[in-house]
Amino acid sequence: MRNKIFMYLFLFAVLFIIYQYMNEKSIFESQESQIENLQTKVQKYNDSIEGLNGQIMNLNYFTLMGNDNAMTYFENRGFEAVEVEAMVSDQIYDFNLQKGNNPLVPFEGMAGDMKINKLKFLNHKWILADFTDNTYWGEMILEYYFNDKNELELTPIASFLYQN
Repeated sequence: MRNKIFMYLFLFAVLFIIYQYMNEKSIFESQESQIENLQTKVQKYNDSIEGLNGQIMNLNYFTLMGNDNAMTYFENRGFEAVEVEAMVSDQIYDFNLQKGNNPLVPFEGMAGDMKINKLKFLNHKWILADFTDNTYWGEMILEYYFNDKNELELTPIASFLYQN
């Protein structure tokens, strides 16, 4: 009787071990497939990030901060490019605070005063600007430079107004 009990216990233990082995094996295989899927996704996302970084590099090519020659130009004149960008932006936006149209915008506002909304520094000489009177809008290119007295001078070069 005792032998039969030990034999049944032994068989039960063997069946339990086999069940645990099969269960753990299926869990392991499931986790392995999840890991492979996640690794594939990570690789795909890394490739996307690399592509986006390349696009960012291309977009930053025509910016003051992305142009080493433009930054060197200011450094040779004793300025930091970041400070110049902030100073020029402040001066342009300060014109918006004046009553009436911004004097840099060559169009009279038809539905209000023309004000400059956005600026994009292309290099150490030119700025692309967006302006509007809240109904009509346009874009313009500004030239900026520092004269012999290191005073900022702004000159509109070209502009257009979108047709509604």
